[in-house]
Amino acid sequence: MRRMILKALLQTHTLLYKCINRIAVSHDSIHPKHALIDYGKFFLDNIKEGDVVLDVGCGVGIIERTLAKKAGRIVAIDINQNYIDKARKLNSFPNVDYIIADAMVYDYDSNFDAVVISNVLEHMEHRVDFLSRMANIAKKILIRVPLLDRDWITLYKKQLGLEYRLDKSHYKEYTLNSFIAETESAGLVLLSHYTRFGELYAVLTKRTDT
Repeated sequence: MRRMILKALLQTHTLLYKCINRIAVSHDSIHPKHALIDYGKFFLDNIKEGDVVLDVGCGVGIIERTLAKKAGRIVAIDINQNYIDKARKLNSFPNVDYIIADAMVYDYDSNFDAVVISNVLEHMEHRVDFLSRMANIAKKILIRVPLLDRDWITLYKKQLGLEYRLDKSHYKEYTLNSFIAETESAGLVLLSHYTRFGELYAVLTKRTDT
């Protein structure tokens, strides 16, 4: 009985998190965490004035609000038509080009100083193939992903065979070691990283010693 109650409470914990997350999003699809954690700062700090930037899975263009102040040009791509429509309405800047396409197969016709992959990689099934492509078109790759070991409850849910992911559409949630292993498989080397609020922030570049 105790184990049944525990599982029910853990499942309720997961449900409440998802409900709060959904309800907290404002009418223009902006989550309060964007302001609380200064959502674009990491990416802004890791590009240079005038850089050409690719933002993969740009959503409604929240990061563009920050990067457009510094980047020379931003190519922002998302597969969701509604997101791109909102981005063009809410976050239109002269140096930002919004594209509706599947970033996994899109034919990129130029190289980039930096690629931004913010809370997107975990939604991709063929991540190593995609990262390998990015390594060939960008000098630097800036990634933010959720950590599996963000707290003990998450690991405990996984141990009990319960749903533990922040989102059911996540193919992967990472530990630092699993992130390094995956990115190394894609021919990348980790230059720097830190963790904050249960997420991993990483700067990578293509390995050149092969």
